[in-house]
Amino acid sequence: MTVHNPEKALSRKQRLQERQRRQLLAVDVVDKAEGKVRKAESELAVAVAEAVRVFGDEQSASEGLDMPAETIRRFLVLARDAGVEALDTATP
Repeated sequence: MTVHNPEKALSRKQRLQERQRRQLLAVDVVDKAEGKVRKAESELAVAVAEAVRVFGDEQSASEGLDMPAETIRRFLVLARDAGVEALDTATP
């Protein structure tokens, strides 16, 4: 009695094409997710800049948002790069 394995029925070329198709699909999914992350990061950066404006300074925003000051500064740099300033004057 012979066991039929559908994977063996495929030629090497077909198996390679299927593997490449799955790899390209994975790359596409990752690319789309990265785009969503960049967009969300930009939106968060603008929101953090506004929070710093509302709270008055980075330290107060850090405490109010329960977010490390270093993270606040990183988002402020992203916001600044996008043309959004947290304060009218330079931050300390």
